[in-house]
Amino acid sequence: MRSLRQLTLSIAMTATLAAFAAPAWAHFQVVIPSRDVFSPEDGRTVELQILFTHPMENGPVMEMGPPKQFGVLAGGERVELLDQLQEKSVDGKTAYSCSAKLRRPGDHVFYLEPAPYWEPGEKKMIVHYTKVVVDFLGAETGWDSLVGLPVEIEPLVRPYGLWAGNTFRGIVRRDGKPVPFATIEVEYLNAGETVAIPNHAFATQTVKADAQGVFSYSMPRAGWWGFAALVDGDQPMTAPTGQQVDVELGGLIWVKTVDMRDSPAGD
Repeated sequence: MRSLRQLTLSIAMTATLAAFAAPAWAHFQVVIPSRDVFSPEDGRTVELQILFTHPMENGPVMEMGPPKQFGVLAGGERVELLDQLQEKSVDGKTAYSCSAKLRRPGDHVFYLEPAPYWEPGEKKMIVHYTKVVVDFLGAETGWDSLVGLPVEIEPLVRPYGLWAGNTFRGIVRRDGKPVPFATIEVEYLNAGETVAIPNHAFATQTVKADAQGVFSYSMPRAGWWGFAALVDGDQPMTAPTGQQVDVELGGLIWVKTVDMRDSPAGD
């Protein structure tokens, strides 16, 4: 029979190995509109759903604090929409929604700065600046406009009207400057008819930008795809524990793809 000391060491070793073996699921700030392209018959009101989760795992949803800013950039004009956010509960956690009017023909870049999120497992605060582009009336102008977020992805491919299999390209920028060899995490919003994940390595796709901060990724399935460019914050933040901790800053953009087989043939 093993001694108490041997048993204690065995339990400690098992726990340590489990900690190393457990995958660190990626956090993604989600900002998803009811449509990414609006034709005249679709009206001019877009519904946006906002939550913090692990998209490819289809959860769990994590608690969101009150966002710092939320707005839209259209025609070179920024309009703050923070007071139009509606708090709601998703799986018992705080999330948000917004019903926004599309202001003029052209592209509308909706953007969010969430409250910092404390991740005890990683011992860091997380702030993911997130945006999504909605086209209104087919003008297709402004999709590559920069909001001016501290970390931001500048799309090099129009981020709507994409077929599954198309390649998305972008530039990772920090304070407006390209970030050489930045890390970009990519996840599929695995809701509805879910995709089975063979193992944890398939949950989050990871690519690196080149020396000019440019990256690319081909999206194999129809649906919403999130691209998260991650950098370290310059200054620590105070965690709920009272400690000064590191900060992960993210620049996110969401794009939608459509399966060509599911689309009606033209006349």
